[in-house]
Amino acid sequence: MPVPALPRLGLGCAPLANLYHAVSDEEADATVAAAFETFGGPPTYFDTAPHYGLGRSEERLGRALAGRDRGSYLLSTKVGRRLRDLAPGEVPDGQGFTDTPARARVWDFTADGIRATLEGSLERLGVDSVDIVYLHDVENHLPEVYATGFPALADLRDQGVVKAIGFGMNYSGVMARLVADLDVDVVLCAGRWTLLERTAYDDLLPECERRGTKVVVGGVYNSGLLADPKPGAPYDYAAAPEDLLRRALDMAEVCAGFGVPLRAAALRFPFAHPAVVSAVVGAANEAEVRDNAEMFGHDIPDELWHRLVERGLLDKDVPLPLAATVEANAAAHAASAAGAGE
Repeated sequence: MPVPALPRLGLGCAPLANLYHAVSDEEADATVAAAFETFGGPPTYFDTAPHYGLGRSEERLGRALAGRDRGSYLLSTKVGRRLRDLAPGEVPDGQGFTDTPARARVWDFTADGIRATLEGSLERLGVDSVDIVYLHDVENHLPEVYATGFPALADLRDQGVVKAIGFGMNYSGVMARLVADLDVDVVLCAGRWTLLERTAYDDLLPECERRGTKVVVGGVYNSGLLADPKPGAPYDYAAAPEDLLRRALDMAEVCAGFGVPLRAAALRFPFAHPAVVSAVVGAANEAEVRDNAEMFGHDIPDELWHRLVERGLLDKDVPLPLAATVEANAAAHAASAAGAGE
């Protein structure tokens, strides 16, 4: 099956699961509703996973989607971590998520485990199917992925249970190998193709372009440094190194000279590459959703990108998201999706 035509902006739903701090059910509902109102569509794109809050993200997203036309949204979730109920005396391991359900994660790449994990997601989401399923954070489990995990997911695609399959992780080099070796429809690459990080440009993106694999980018703010650069700001979930903080601050200064928030530049930058079809951004409340939508629609003059190169803040060989380039890439993806659907 072809990859569904994804909108260029989607909602990452990890924050709905109390990532680092509590979010109420009402805030979660308002966050999802705001994405429908501001991210464009239909369809509106939502990405989640069992890992996020031990199923809480899927449960909250499912409640917020209840009663909506299934054709009004696209869903992606993930497999590889199966959830089970805690045994007596066990304590949940939140792994960054607070106030989690009494469940545990179990790595499971068997065919039965992949199917059971997806069935659990469908139940929590309250839907009959999802559009994309990613194998999640598999960098330390490649033998199992090759032996059973990906073949099981490919069987589900062949059976029409899911439309598209791929991988979601932070390690672009591992994904490049998987894309080269396997029949991968789409990947979700987090944090490796940003204003501060070009790793995916050197390994994953060329392979995806060669193979026709679609790329969804996540982590465009590199955990927060590109959203609000200041001492102590996070980069890849730890305090940002001094050199990267300085570079982010210099980028913010250049952007301010053009009246552009750094967040807007960070959200636009990945679309310079022709393999990139969408960006998912996390939000824990309605205000963050609306801010992301505003940043995505912000007018950015082409001269800003050239100035970043002149200042040595972007490498000279990376593609720039000039207005004509971004629109041409979007038009090519739209034509490709339309042709695949015929």
